[in-house]
Amino acid sequence: MSASPSARFYVNEHHPENGTLLGFWLYLMSDCLVFASLFATYAVLGRNYAGGPTGAELFDLPLVALNTSLLLLSSITYGFAMLEMQKKNVRSTLIWLAITGVLGACFIGFELYEFVHLIHEGAGPQRSGFLTSFFALVATHGLHVTFGIVWLVTLMFQVGRHGLTTENNRRLMCLSMFWHFLDVVWIGVFTFVYLMGVLP
Repeated sequence: MSASPSARFYVNEHHPENGTLLGFWLYLMSDCLVFASLFATYAVLGRNYAGGPTGAELFDLPLVALNTSLLLLSSITYGFAMLEMQKKNVRSTLIWLAITGVLGACFIGFELYEFVHLIHEGAGPQRSGFLTSFFALVATHGLHVTFGIVWLVTLMFQVGRHGLTTENNRRLMCLSMFWHFLDVVWIGVFTFVYLMGVLP
């Protein structure tokens, strides 16, 4: 016995339009709280040198400025990738994503070099409250960039295998928000930690 048309059930997609982007915005807001706490900690402990070296004695501003340029440039190249994504050009999208990943990896490389140099000079995170808060803030940002690179490489494989599908485009958009968010945070780190740190 067949069911009447009025008795039929229709299953609709329950995933709301732009729901993923909204959820990711909420995640970024929670990440803002994490970095706000780290900035507040640095604001309290940033001058607590405990008789150890100060930021003016430790920070290599030309190196940090170069590193900042690399991260800001990676944000521009990711923007080019998004433009190519809108044109449905898989190959160009992958090329710009690869350039973005290389710039991000260079940023992490310089940051690790700075950490190793500071620890070698006896300015590790256990030396003073200033250095503890410095390493906590900068290393947390570095971990985010590292996770972003892993995410980027994973997406490159997905795009290379399945193309610029609706799902991959949404994932690329979320990563774009994350990457630009890290740029904004780093501008705060560069200004608040490094530039103000070299002031007497």
